[in-house]
Amino acid sequence: MAKKFISWNVNGLRAVVGKGFREIFADFDADFFCMQETKLQEGQLDLTFDGYKSAYDYAQRKGYSGTATYWRDNSTLRNTGIKVERHDTEGRSVTLDLGNAYLVNVYTPNSQDKLARLDYRMDWEQSFADYVSALDKEKPVIICGDLNVAHQEIDLANPKTNHFNPGFTDQERGAFSDLLARGFTDTFRFLHPDVVKAYSWWSYRMNARAKNVGWRIDYFLISNRLTDKLISAEIHNEVMGSDHCPVSIVLNL
Repeated sequence: MAKKFISWNVNGLRAVVGKGFREIFADFDADFFCMQETKLQEGQLDLTFDGYKSAYDYAQRKGYSGTATYWRDNSTLRNTGIKVERHDTEGRSVTLDLGNAYLVNVYTPNSQDKLARLDYRMDWEQSFADYVSALDKEKPVIICGDLNVAHQEIDLANPKTNHFNPGFTDQERGAFSDLLARGFTDTFRFLHPDVVKAYSWWSYRMNARAKNVGWRIDYFLISNRLTDKLISAEIHNEVMGSDHCPVSIVLNL
């Protein structure tokens, strides 16, 4: 059965709710809707949709990070976090058990200005890759979210001037390659290998979105053995409300 999956870094869920989020949610009519950077604490927002269940991973720090997943079938919450204590205070992941697959919604840490958090980021990358690899031994895995890296030069507007900037360092790109090498496929590049100027994030500065000076840092990755079930992979850059836009796949599960 074809299932639609949406992933969106909303850059503040309360803010985007005030910018038409309920209508956007309804228009997508998705089976699974995953969000990153919700910037919420428990009890700060009561957001429900008829027929949908939800699970949130909240950061201990107020107004920071956070992930949330909504779904409307019989899937169940497996866990929040990635089962590594030093990483599980920032609200970065929600994992659902779909029965025949796992869905992992993730918000990868940013390396920050001057790469102040790059060492932590690389520790996270190893732990996250180990986590999803272990899941993949049980059943196929769908990973979605803001992975905070443009993998190849085709994935950002200005690769040369950004080479050593957060999200396009050799270390971060290498970690993404290593994750794929563990048995995962970048769905958008699988279906659209040569499409250029396809971005999911734009700086608020310099009128970047209007000029389409962006980065593709939001992804759906799937276990390689699911590629024959992949129907579509799209970037919805017409959807406003955040500095990111939603990305989607349709998968025959």
